[in-house]
Amino acid sequence: MRKPRDLLKAFEKAQIQQELPDYFRNLQVVEALLQEARFLGILPLRDPLEGIEVDICVAEALRVSGTT
Repeated sequence: MRKPRDLLKAFEKAQIQQELPDYFRNLQVVEALLQEARFLGILPLRDPLEGIEVDICVAEALRVSGTT
């Protein structure tokens, strides 16, 4: 017996395969998200470099040598 979760995943996969990508619809979604971020005061950033030290530390910690 299939679980409801499996049926839902199968349904979603079928829906995605049937829909063609719509550039203009996706652009509208991105613009709406940008407008919402501006409304909430998240963008533009007050200080774009705020927290850069943490980002650099994480990048250094995750850096992997190219040689194996």
